[in-house]
Amino acid sequence: MTQKSLSPRAWTEMSLLALIWGVSFVSIRIALDEIGPLTAVAHRVGWAALVLWLVVLFMRLPVPRDPKVWGAFLGMGLLNNVIPFGLMAWGQLHIESGLTSILNATTAIFGVLVAALVFADERLTARKGLGVTLGFAGVATAIGLENLRSLDLRSLAQLGVLGGTVSYAFASAWARKTLSGQPPQVAAAGMVTMATLIMLPAAWMLEGPVTLDLAPRTMLAIGYYAIPGTALAYLLYYRVLAMAGSGNLMLVTLLIPPVAIVLGATLLGESLRPAAYGGFALLALGLTLIDGRIWRSRNLHARKG
Repeated sequence: MTQKSLSPRAWTEMSLLALIWGVSFVSIRIALDEIGPLTAVAHRVGWAALVLWLVVLFMRLPVPRDPKVWGAFLGMGLLNNVIPFGLMAWGQLHIESGLTSILNATTAIFGVLVAALVFADERLTARKGLGVTLGFAGVATAIGLENLRSLDLRSLAQLGVLGGTVSYAFASAWARKTLSGQPPQVAAAGMVTMATLIMLPAAWMLEGPVTLDLAPRTMLAIGYYAIPGTALAYLLYYRVLAMAGSGNLMLVTLLIPPVAIVLGATLLGESLRPAAYGGFALLALGLTLIDGRIWRSRNLHARKG
């Protein structure tokens, strides 16, 4: 199956999506200075649900009534919001925003592996296998194998972020199997609604009441990562998906880390080890191999030459 080419408009909107998500990593870290990770996630999905349902109402889209559909929303909320948002927010308490964004890029690596296990039409080819291998080499380089041997809070946080990316990969497979007939706006609203129903009581029981009595800096951070960073980002995500196809969306994960690294250094004073940048380069090479278009284009030009 051939992939769609990227139009200038698709590139623009995909770059905007990467910018929105890159800033989200930094805004979440700012909020974590005052609130716990579960509370941060409860705010994120709760406000996003409100905005997305307003969009659904404005567009006059039908609200599903079938319990099976809401069960699918529950599964998606767990896999795409509760588990990854929670693990990544906790991870950011102990590692830099830029490193979190690099590890987040492994979502595409795990997505390929999960899809190959679940779907007959997404088998793991030799090229994809090489890309996955390079991707894991990049992750190992970015994390530093010496950190994994110690298993301190920092290394556990990195493993937690990777656990979140595995959950994202299963979420993609879940969405393809259970939500393919739903309008994207309704699917996104249903997903974050079910996540909210889980996260609000969880945060309340484990971290105390979810309150708005917070510092202005924290409220601005929450407002950003909940509304532009989640609600509007999901709507933009589906626009890019329609224009460019699912394969091209993988490229977003390569555009996010530079944004998060620059902002983390500028606003939070974070710095990364040189190995983290080398790991990202290996991961980027692996992702371009999985994507395949750059290499097919080079071969085509070579044959024409």
